[in-house]
Amino acid sequence: MVFIPVILAGGKGERFWPLSRVARPKQFLCLDGSGRTLMQATADRLLPIAGGWDNLWVITASHLEAGCREQLPEMPAENLLVEPEGRDTAAAVAWTTIEIAKRYGDEAVIGFFPADHWVDHPERFEATLKTAAKLATDRPAIVTLGIQPNYPSTGYGYIEQGESIGQIQADSGESSLEAFTVSRFTEKPDRETAEAFLASGRFSWNGGIFVFRAGVALAELKIYVPHLIEQLETHGVEIYPTLEKISIDYALMEKTELAYVLPVTFGWDDLGDWNAIERLMKLQAKTADGTELDNVELAQHIGQETHGSIFYASDDDEVIVTIGLEDVVVVRDGNATLIVKKDRTQDIKQVLKMLKSDPKFDTLL
Repeated sequence: MVFIPVILAGGKGERFWPLSRVARPKQFLCLDGSGRTLMQATADRLLPIAGGWDNLWVITASHLEAGCREQLPEMPAENLLVEPEGRDTAAAVAWTTIEIAKRYGDEAVIGFFPADHWVDHPERFEATLKTAAKLATDRPAIVTLGIQPNYPSTGYGYIEQGESIGQIQADSGESSLEAFTVSRFTEKPDRETAEAFLASGRFSWNGGIFVFRAGVALAELKIYVPHLIEQLETHGVEIYPTLEKISIDYALMEKTELAYVLPVTFGWDDLGDWNAIERLMKLQAKTADGTELDNVELAQHIGQETHGSIFYASDDDEVIVTIGLEDVVVVRDGNATLIVKKDRTQDIKQVLKMLKSDPKFDTLL
């Protein structure tokens, strides 16, 4: 079995502004103090199952091409696919799958992985991928990894488990995982619905990770989005600007009858905004020595009566001083400072729209 991991690296990460900018998106940042960017950490955990750099692929946007090559200099140049413009994940998955099938054949097993997520327990992650690849090899299956929810999030999509198909074991001697058919995908629910999902025990978070054989996925895409596949197979990447802008969830996963879910237990976070850094740093501190952090400080911070807040500065020489603040995020990066209540970080995108509307703020984007 050939396993080809593909890193989806075209995201913007706007909710991490001002640290995340157009030419330096979230996946190019180190947010956990490890010294490795999110994209490099993603590659690190995929390399063992890929068997080395020759089988690792990346698809990204044209303005991020140079950055991706700088991030992963060991990856062969021909394994980087560059979209002329973003057309959402269905186009990215379809084009990449076509190109991988050309090189490796329809039986190649492909996995798609966001570039900017955090994963704990890498050995458990690798074992899970081997199990997903085994399932995709043994039957026509489009496998998604379902993240075990630990709170009623309204910011993630959910996957409802259907019938169990039994335990899947990648290799003898390794632990097995139970797999299920997918009953349905649900987009971000309201709080009451999320609480009901959590209480039922039948729902997982949709982590945006998919594993399948190239030929199986292409056949399903031809059924549900035939125009997309036909245009790419006929015209190649030149047709990209005219392709429908649609996600792989809407284009395929919510329609196919070949969807299966593997509920998983490794630590995971999509690092969607600055609050995710608080979750990550507090978890790491508690795991390391039982410390319960009040403030999360990735900066020199002097605070008086300041609680439950997040501080970040790109320059180690800068000092952030606060008095009487609670539940805020303060970020210093170059020529920009962000101060926002923790429960309003989703509104950073709206502020960026204001900045984009005025040319004098171009250097802030």
